[in-house]
Amino acid sequence: MSENLLAPLHVFRFEVSFRRDALSGTGAGSPVPLCSGAFAECTGIEATMEPKVIKSGGRNYGPAQRVGQVSFATVVLKRGMTKTRDLWQWFQLVAGGAYSYRLSAEIDMHDSAGATILTWALARALPVKFKAADLNARGTDVGIEELHLAHEGLTLVFPPPRPQ
Repeated sequence: MSENLLAPLHVFRFEVSFRRDALSGTGAGSPVPLCSGAFAECTGIEATMEPKVIKSGGRNYGPAQRVGQVSFATVVLKRGMTKTRDLWQWFQLVAGGAYSYRLSAEIDMHDSAGATILTWALARALPVKFKAADLNARGTDVGIEELHLAHEGLTLVFPPPRPQ
C-alpha cells in the first residue's frame, strides 16, 4: 500500500519525556522524571528556513534563492496544575543563574494501540518561560500551567519497523 493512502495520524495520543544531555554531545544521557507524559497540549513543533536571496545582474526573472539559516519556534507544553514543582524548579534554576543542565526532550506520537509511530526530538532544550494557572474564585476550570522551551535543534525520528 502506498504511503499516500494511509490514514492521517491522530494528535491526541502523545507523550513527552526528558533526558539529560550527555557532556560529550554524543547523544542523550539518563532519563529525567520531569512530568514525563503528563502534558495535555504541546505546540510549536516548528522549524523555519530563511532563504538567502541573491540578486545578480542580467538575471531578469527573479533573484536566486539559496539555503539560509534555520530557526526553531518555542515549544509550549501545557498540563493540568498539580502539587509537583518540577517545571518551576527547572525554570527557577535557569532564571536564577545557577548551573542547570539542558535537557533533550522527546515527543512521541502513538497509534491507537499505543505503539510509537514517530518521535520529535528537541536538542538542548532550555526553559524560557513558566506560566502558572490563572486564579479566579468564580471559575470551575482545571488550572493549566505552561512551560515554554527554546531549543537548538529539531529532528524527526521514525521507530524501527515492526516485525510482521
